[in-house]
Amino acid sequence: MKPKEIQELIDFIAQCGLDEVNIETENFKLSVKKSSNIQRGNLESLSAPPQSSAPVSQPVALPPTPVAEAPQPPKAAPVAAESSKYITIKSPMIGTFYRTPNPDSPNFVDVGDSITPGKTLCIIEAMKLFNEIESEVSGKIVKILVENATPVEYDQPLFLVDPS
Repeated sequence: MKPKEIQELIDFIAQCGLDEVNIETENFKLSVKKSSNIQRGNLESLSAPPQSSAPVSQPVALPPTPVAEAPQPPKAAPVAAESSKYITIKSPMIGTFYRTPNPDSPNFVDVGDSITPGKTLCIIEAMKLFNEIESEVSGKIVKILVENATPVEYDQPLFLVDPS
């Protein structure tokens, strides 16, 4: 996990009122525990007993195994410059991005299409579940930032929309 993702997780845990969370994958272990002087509820830990614990402000990742970070897409800089007048629709989850419901169907949206709230823009497959991503804004698709059938990260920009 990247430091920003860890901080977002800690913020989310703090907002939910959980006292302790343990996450373990094949690449890392993460244990987050609030200080004992903060009381917000009696929710139990989400996983096995902690290997180690730390205050919320200092996450601990065990064991320190090197994890190769994915290179940033080269489109990151132009998206920031263009997004000043456009609305960016971002991925709500990690998964695989699909522009069509199946290989024989037309794309949900193309550049130049007008969209309204509730219009399906794409599908993101996560753990064999196909999640339709719907628009929350009205406007015109200016740019599609992700190629079909490619992995996407949480909060990754997918579309640029001109709201005018």
